[in-house]
Amino acid sequence: MKRPPAVTELVDELKKLPGVGQKTAERLSFFILRGPTERALRLAQAIKNVKEKIILCSLCHGITEKDPCDICQDPKRDRTQICVVEEPHDVYILENMGQYKGVYHVLLGVISPLDGIGPSELTIESLKTRVEKGGVAEVILATNPDMEGESTAAYIAKVLKPCSVKVTRIARGLPIGSDIEYADSVTLMKSLEGRSEMR
Repeated sequence: MKRPPAVTELVDELKKLPGVGQKTAERLSFFILRGPTERALRLAQAIKNVKEKIILCSLCHGITEKDPCDICQDPKRDRTQICVVEEPHDVYILENMGQYKGVYHVLLGVISPLDGIGPSELTIESLKTRVEKGGVAEVILATNPDMEGESTAAYIAKVLKPCSVKVTRIARGLPIGSDIEYADSVTLMKSLEGRSEMR
């Protein structure tokens, strides 16, 4: 027996989410279907809000509802340090440590020739512009410790070499091949503390 088209449509849309297969999509669909209409409408509104209200900060390229973002506007942040991360959610992971007091720069990805992503698809040029404006003493490269993250970090270090700025790499407290997203705060803190200069 075929499912009603509305349920099939919901299952198909949920399957497009990362990590959601057929079974999970079906479970989520029936959870939404069985739950109160208000909860489903709140979920739909939250998704709509994210698409309509969230923009990228013109300075750091993090996600925000106002430009510049709260971190870039905060006068207490140390603007002499820029921590470079791959994705907007990495900012929040590092912020949850409560240790880092500098500002951020989000690359919006990594260099990945197999996926057709080169340096020009990332925000590397705007990072260089920020550094060239002066006042930056250190750029901390906090890309993931996988092949793409390492090659992106090496490329950025090369680009920033003429800028006379200290370029460091977070320490290897993070296992190779893992994502910052899944690291605990102690490991992340040790990685930041043990960062090394890129040459």
